[in-house]
Amino acid sequence: MSNVKLDYENVKQYIKDEELNKYEIKTKLAMSELKQRNDFTGFIDLPNKIDKKEFENIKTYAKEIKEKAQVLVVIGIGGSYLGAKAGIDFLSSYFPNKNNIEVIFAGFNLSGTYLKELVAYLEKKDFYINIISKSGGTLEPAVSFRILKELLEKKYGEKEANKRIIATTDKQKGILKEMSKEKGYRTLVVPDDIGGRYSVLTAVGLLPLATSGANIDELIQGANDERKKIWSEKFEENSCAKYAAIRQILYLKGKEIEVMSSFEPNLRFFGEWWKQLFGESECKNGRGLFPASLNLSSDLHSLGQLMQEGRRNIFETFLVLKKGNKDIKINKDKENKDKLNYLENKSVNYLNQVVHSATKKAHSSGLVPNLTLTIEKENSYNLGILFYFFEMACALSATHLGVNPFDQPGVEEYKKNIKEMLRR
Repeated sequence: MSNVKLDYENVKQYIKDEELNKYEIKTKLAMSELKQRNDFTGFIDLPNKIDKKEFENIKTYAKEIKEKAQVLVVIGIGGSYLGAKAGIDFLSSYFPNKNNIEVIFAGFNLSGTYLKELVAYLEKKDFYINIISKSGGTLEPAVSFRILKELLEKKYGEKEANKRIIATTDKQKGILKEMSKEKGYRTLVVPDDIGGRYSVLTAVGLLPLATSGANIDELIQGANDERKKIWSEKFEENSCAKYAAIRQILYLKGKEIEVMSSFEPNLRFFGEWWKQLFGESECKNGRGLFPASLNLSSDLHSLGQLMQEGRRNIFETFLVLKKGNKDIKINKDKENKDKLNYLENKSVNYLNQVVHSATKKAHSSGLVPNLTLTIEKENSYNLGILFYFFEMACALSATHLGVNPFDQPGVEEYKKNIKEMLRR
């Protein structure tokens, strides 16, 4: 059975067995098609084909950064940012730990206020820069890099600053690659056969994650174990294949929005990564599910009404942890003025599980089909499982839909407009 447990009991009233069973053959065809492609499918076998020299370089650079700096600034946008941010949030403590290096992100916006405050903050810190860009020409990260590189050179001098810049970029060409050669930046590779939103298990995600304290050996092991299961399991046991099939069936029945709901604050950015992965991969040619995310319980008090009684063009995927890494119990209170003594000795994680069950029941009664994906707990191994699970589910789902999972022609339109406007 898959490392990700799938419960789809609450969609069975909307999907007939024969409809789901048809996807056994469709899945075989889709997987065969993905294997035969020669464009951006390098992510499929990546966990089993990690470049060992590059992998060791990543660990060496991460160790150096932790020894010599207080902050790593990761500059990137989209797939060069969201995966690492999601993974770091998933694994990190909620509150600052003075023993851990701080990983800060830039280049994902053009807010002058954000950059000005970041410069002021970094003036008092020892820091490194990891600039991530396949070409080096994307406006948002390029602007941030210019400004922060200037600060680094002013703070340390150009020679030392160049040692504190690590560029994750194309192996052979592009603005950033040429700059790295000229300045002597150390480089890591964005593989030619892996697109940005599928790149979290490459140096793009691994250097920030390793620097933050993630065990990237376990991360890749988790991804590789999930790879083996997805590509060898029968359809009826394959959570990834079934999830991809179910979302397509529901989409064809008019459920045009998929909402990913989670119950841990550290899963919020995982939802952001998931939105980019599926939105950019599927939504083309007038087709595709709109991916949205909720962080519960807080969003039950903002969008809960919409989920319960709004338009019935949505379905919900709960992403839950079987058990949290830490927990706390509710003690008896002598006065019991808050009337909560009935919860004596109950743990807060137990209450969170009850909220999940209650929400599933409520939304199901409100005619929102919902399914649950459960992972064991928060650690590097399970993070690798989740990353690979959703990358494969996305590629399968887009292939079922009949669109290219690996291009993004619509994203290029705004970039073209920016260049035209700025040149004027």
